Amino acid sequence: MAVHLNHTIVSARDSHASAAFLAEMLGRPAPTRFGPFLCVETDNGVTLDFIDAEGDITPQHYAFLISEAEFDEIFGRIQARGLVHWADPGRRQPNAINHGDGGRGVYFEDPSGHLLEIITRPYGSG
Repeated sequence: MAVHLNHTIVSARDSHASAAFLAEMLGRPAPTRFGPFLCVETDNGVTLDFIDAEGDITPQHYAFLISEAEFDEIFGRIQARGLVHWADPGRRQPNAINHGDGGRGVYFEDPSGHLLEIITRPYGSG
């Protein structure tokens, strides 16, 4: 039996802003609507389905495995926007990237405070 992640729901203060931010930062097509959700699809068919939530948002972590060339493009967008970014999930190494497993990685926040990560090598692959 094959098991594949199909989608996850992402609570947002403003689903339009958060979905558009993710799509733009990752170079994905514009979000599509599915009922109350705004969906951003990854290349492996998984969607992040953004929905407006009232009250406090519990920040989550979303990591994206990308190529070296895509890292350059996305990190360029992070820098062009002047976004605070970190080399580590604990946010103790600001304005830096990491080189875990012989690749590159960086963390940054979306408009709702979710911690986004881009990495060029899967953890444990080095």
